[in-house]
Amino acid sequence: MQKLQIPPFQLGKKLTQEQLDFFNEHGILQFRGFVDRETVSLYLNEVKKVQKELLEKETKIINGIPLKFGNDVNGDRIIQRIAFTSHFSQPLSDFLKDERLRALLELLKPHEGRIGESEKDGLVLNHYVNTATSEYKQLGWHTDSPRDIFLGSRIMPMLNVGLHLDDCPYENGGLRVLPGTHNQGLFRLLFRKKYFVDNDPDPNEAGFDIQAGDLTVHEGKLWHRVQQSPFIGEKSRRRVMYIPFVTGAYHPKHSNSPVPFYHKFRLTKMERMREKFRWKTLKKRIKGTSDPK
Repeated sequence: MQKLQIPPFQLGKKLTQEQLDFFNEHGILQFRGFVDRETVSLYLNEVKKVQKELLEKETKIINGIPLKFGNDVNGDRIIQRIAFTSHFSQPLSDFLKDERLRALLELLKPHEGRIGESEKDGLVLNHYVNTATSEYKQLGWHTDSPRDIFLGSRIMPMLNVGLHLDDCPYENGGLRVLPGTHNQGLFRLLFRKKYFVDNDPDPNEAGFDIQAGDLTVHEGKLWHRVQQSPFIGEKSRRRVMYIPFVTGAYHPKHSNSPVPFYHKFRLTKMERMREKFRWKTLKKRIKGTSDPK
């Protein structure tokens, strides 16, 4: 494992050639101090307000996306993954209209991109903390692309843009990536690792020193994971808001949207067998028609 050496990029209204070249090679960018500490505090307060509202209403699903629950360091119940967070907060919705974010759409060319406030899972708040009853301490290896397949469409270019709300030095775990894997073939995209099950470090992975207010951008086809913090309690806390930048047909979610099957964790035995067979069939089909390198 290593720290990925990223120049101290700043995001303006237009990407520089150096930034474009770095992204094309590695599939990821990091922009220092995208928002200041005062703005970070504002967003954290908004997240707390949204969480309070959802807990009071006993909300379990938003626009077809289940919430993840756990307990904080003091035992209080918290929501560790909130979808469509900006739908409950004007300041967070305004954040998505920051003109600098639109500069990132250039990374999706020649496709026409947009900020998916009402698509995919919308603005997602991930809250990682290590406690005895925390449900969200890490996230296994995955890419963001296969969901397109399960939604019945071909894989389209996308970005996941994360605004980090806590300091997270490399030693505290956090985002890990396999640089350059956004350029891999379809077989490696789908089967290089066991999606979400494999949490093992990879000898080729890279991590980051991240400060609250930093913005990270990774290509949807890039293999990545979130490593568990080695610490317990408050020191392990990491909160980040992810924004999907999407292409293709407009597919907004709404209150009647079905729960995608990959969010249905309590499948029956027959359903699990059916999905296992579906994956095996898909793997054989792709292996026979694509270069596995």
